[in-house]
Amino acid sequence: MNQVNLANQVWQDPIYFIAFGFGSGLMSIAPGTWGTLAAVPLYLLIINAHWSVYLLWTALAFVLGVWVSDRVTEDLGVHDYKGIVWDEVVGYLLTMFLAPKGISWMLTGFILFRIFDIWKPQPIRMIDQRVQGGLGIMLDDVLAAVPAWCIMQILVWSFA
Repeated sequence: MNQVNLANQVWQDPIYFIAFGFGSGLMSIAPGTWGTLAAVPLYLLIINAHWSVYLLWTALAFVLGVWVSDRVTEDLGVHDYKGIVWDEVVGYLLTMFLAPKGISWMLTGFILFRIFDIWKPQPIRMIDQRVQGGLGIMLDDVLAAVPAWCIMQILVWSFA
């Protein structure tokens, strides 16, 4: 599918729209970073929720991501197409779990998550390579969020 047809598909099909992070995955340069940026408005919507509600919404976003990523991957015939960035959305939401409010914390979480998502230290890299389909697409970013979240919590306990 060429880029023009893909863009039309993203804007017309809700499954593509979600998988492509509300269209942010269409960016030709650094779509994962743009996808993480697209997570910020969702984060702002749930930032004041009780922690259990926050986790529930994030878990639902993960399940939705497995489904839409799987559907779009099958449709495109490409595993983990770079424009599928819903995994970045969920990874950022997990990184920001229990973080204090404020732009500096949002930026810190953004940077930490992007570092671990791009770096993919073991075993994240192995899982990224071995687990296929929507689960594989989502799982590596959820796992990248774990060390990002841990560092975030250390920073919170040290400086907040």
